[in-house]
Amino acid sequence: MAALTEDEELSLNAVAKRAGVGVGTVYRHFPTPEALVLAAYEHETKELVEVVPALLQRHEAPEAFRLWVTEHLAQYMTTKRGLARALQAAGSDDHAGVFDEIARAVAILIAANVTAGAIRADVEPRTVLRALSGLIMLKTDGDRRTESVKLVDLLWQGMQAN
Repeated sequence: MAALTEDEELSLNAVAKRAGVGVGTVYRHFPTPEALVLAAYEHETKELVEVVPALLQRHEAPEAFRLWVTEHLAQYMTTKRGLARALQAAGSDDHAGVFDEIARAVAILIAANVTAGAIRADVEPRTVLRALSGLIMLKTDGDRRTESVKLVDLLWQGMQAN
């Protein structure tokens, strides 16, 4: 994934070298650089969404929300900033579908927190996700965790049940 987000030009040779495999192996699975970019994007989005039930199983709903945002969504959004160039080159216009998937994950977290009495029932998943879009502005070389915690705290205050 790093080769996809760090390099200005996407090269399957660079990806193969970083992965420690031959370029033929990469081409067998991904006939074009764009196919590799789209597969990586879909894989990371799936992981982001699928971690939600596990977080809710291991943590109280408010903590699960915070961990998902600070440990998972912040990382996802920071890496997607670099991947955006590659997605544009790939001609992908599936951003709406990805937004819908992530909004469903947020809806699950919101429902758990409403049930727990931690947040208001009128909180809308898409509004929360739009508010969290500020995570994309976090610097990769900065203290992403501290900054994402500040953003979650601010948002949480607005969502809290009275």
